[in-house]
Amino acid sequence: MTVEVKVPILPESVADAIIATWHKKPGDSVTREENLVDLETDKVVLEVPSPVDGVLVSIVKQTGDTVTSQELIATIKEGATAAPAKPAAPDAATSESRAPSPASSDQAPSVRRIAAETGIDPATVSGTGRGDRVTKEDMLKAQSAPASAPTGKSVATTSAAAGTAISLSGEGRAEQRVPMTRLRQRIAERMMQSKNSIAMLTSFNEINMKPVMDIRKKYADTFQQVHGIKLGFMSFFVKACTEALKLHPIINASVDGNDVVYHAYQDIGVAVATPKGLVVPVLRNTDSLGLADIEKAIGNFAKQAREGGMQLEDLQGGTFTITNGGTFGSLFSTPIVNPPQSAILGMHAIKERAVVEDGQVVARPMMYVAISYDHRIIDGKDAVLFLVAVKNFLEDPVRLMLHL
Repeated sequence: MTVEVKVPILPESVADAIIATWHKKPGDSVTREENLVDLETDKVVLEVPSPVDGVLVSIVKQTGDTVTSQELIATIKEGATAAPAKPAAPDAATSESRAPSPASSDQAPSVRRIAAETGIDPATVSGTGRGDRVTKEDMLKAQSAPASAPTGKSVATTSAAAGTAISLSGEGRAEQRVPMTRLRQRIAERMMQSKNSIAMLTSFNEINMKPVMDIRKKYADTFQQVHGIKLGFMSFFVKACTEALKLHPIINASVDGNDVVYHAYQDIGVAVATPKGLVVPVLRNTDSLGLADIEKAIGNFAKQAREGGMQLEDLQGGTFTITNGGTFGSLFSTPIVNPPQSAILGMHAIKERAVVEDGQVVARPMMYVAISYDHRIIDGKDAVLFLVAVKNFLEDPVRLMLHL
């Protein structure tokens, strides 16, 4: 029996999608729930799994085509078995170089997906998995490593802005034109919307991170043993911002026409960088989450963002956002508000600096923090008091437990 593969029903806020990557070709065997194709929307990349076991008969929509909800994109012959491939006669001069290695055979779907997105050949990556197989972590490490060009003639790299592998000649004045992905187009639209519709202002402060670092050092091993997750900085910032939002609810509000909408809950978005661009999954009801809950949720979001599987509902809503440029070494920045929210907190790199404590100059691990806010509804006093509250909570973390 022939089974139709259709585009999943897209949310009302998503009009269409683009065929990003086919992971199978006509004639290939497929198994139920195996990912067939990636669909790129303006918010997230969706996977379309096979509904049955069988053989992929035809691909109706090709890579780059625009599709809508419930549109036919492929057909599968249920229960069929793919015909064995005829072995090609090897070229004596190149048979040795073409022989499959343990690291490139039987690749996991996540490895094939990263290879398709970045252009990195798994055969060139040293595998650390069982039997020297290449793992997702090996591919991500290879992706983040600086590209080498021993001959000085070409350079290959991956651009998060374009979400694709870029190869440029090292000689002359070479250029390469790459279309923006749908996600990058959407990011651009949102940033211009923020710039053109919000009276944005940024205030700064600095936080002595030693108290938090001392807690992490003292309880890191026990925390991981009990909860199965590492204790990071972001969970402290999420909790500190949650308490500060409760003290200063105007920071948690949004503009809707001529109205100000005040939220009695705290849904905090955490910006996550992916090879295709920035996404902001949302932690719901952070007031009821513990540090371990937050770390686990952020870890799951980061994994889904890298491997695929992020759901649209994970990215919708949110009353406040935190972004951490310090992960990449940023010392100072002015983050852009994510509308319809009215404020965003920017974290930065922790650096030892000389500070004065009790009349003595001492070295402390300091972090600059920034809050960008919509000056139409948030006055400078409110923004500064919010930032001071975050600072106080992190410099004396007991306040978080006592809600002081």
